[in-house]
Amino acid sequence: MAVVLKHAMKPTLNAEDMARQRFVSGLRVFVLNDLASDMRQAYDTRLVPSFKQTHGREPATGAEVHQLMRMDPAFTTYSALRVTAQKMVWDSVAPVVKREQARVNEVASQASAGKLTTNPAMPIPRNVSAIDVHFMPGSYVGAGGDDVSPGATYDQGLAVFSMGLMGANLDDIGLSMSAYVSRKFPAFKPKRILDLGCTIGHNTLPWKQAYPDAEVIGIDVAAGGLKYGAARAKLQGVDVAFQQMNAEKLDFPDGSFDLVFSSMFLHELSLKSIGRVFAEIKRVLRPGGLMLHMELPPNTQMGPFEGFYLDWDCYYNVEPFYKAFRDQEPRDLASRAGFKPEHYFQFVVPSVGSYGDAAVSEAIAAESHAVNKETTGRLAAGIQWFGFGAWQERAQ
Repeated sequence: MAVVLKHAMKPTLNAEDMARQRFVSGLRVFVLNDLASDMRQAYDTRLVPSFKQTHGREPATGAEVHQLMRMDPAFTTYSALRVTAQKMVWDSVAPVVKREQARVNEVASQASAGKLTTNPAMPIPRNVSAIDVHFMPGSYVGAGGDDVSPGATYDQGLAVFSMGLMGANLDDIGLSMSAYVSRKFPAFKPKRILDLGCTIGHNTLPWKQAYPDAEVIGIDVAAGGLKYGAARAKLQGVDVAFQQMNAEKLDFPDGSFDLVFSSMFLHELSLKSIGRVFAEIKRVLRPGGLMLHMELPPNTQMGPFEGFYLDWDCYYNVEPFYKAFRDQEPRDLASRAGFKPEHYFQFVVPSVGSYGDAAVSEAIAAESHAVNKETTGRLAAGIQWFGFGAWQERAQ
């Protein structure tokens, strides 16, 4: 169900707000669990036998599954309700953001001082400014400027959207990833950490908590979200800096970071942009540094139905680059940027919030990282996060 945020930037919700948000979150639980299960059952019992009768084989790709499912009532019901629920997420928080806009802007202006650097002259990329990504009105930038409403909308919307699966402060990805890295590589002690496309910094803060002696910087192209995030971090007592910057052209010198991280960022970029981002990561990493991404698992490592299920967002949730990214092999993306194939690694880590902290250590010990699971990257009960990365070669 919907999370009631715990940090000091949280809104004041009245009974109507809470009822509306709980309903929407509950609707998403129903769609992503019950209706998704019905859709899988329809696929297995009705559609696969029909396909086999015609083609003499089962569907081999997500695209074939998609084409097969399109006219089935289980799919059309699921899709119609999921799109409706997605739009209702933003509708459920809009009145709260509007009502509290002046207060939140004032708090953010005071609390973000000294921890935020903006660049008003920086062009906003069209993948952010030209579309309402995942139906979020105004996308990440809203009306522009330093109004923090887009950050507040994203924060509250994600709390409703995530159905409790991302933690009380929406930081489960950061907590799970940083727990995995710090335990898997105990000798790795980064002193400078960069989070790309950090939006409001919800998954940036866990890196400072995991490595308290490190300098941690989050960057994004949207100033309003960064301003909100800087205040959000300061009011939680976490010392993180935020800068408005495009990850395709980092304003940092060569070899200036030990760890460069992103979470759910790459799938919102074109393949050309991803290539430029990876090149910049390679440039700013120090010898022995780590590139790490939490992302959607690739189609190359998923079964046809699982791939189809995750690619749904590309067609129906205003995520135009989603499938093109998922069709890539992460190892190849790293290799094209200059990382050696033997320095690549990937893993699946249990969600700390869903499975408990001890499950991360158990996953490391088991070294079992099967990607093709219905729980991998799928926002539903029992979620596990997919991560991949590569080490910068050490100086000779």
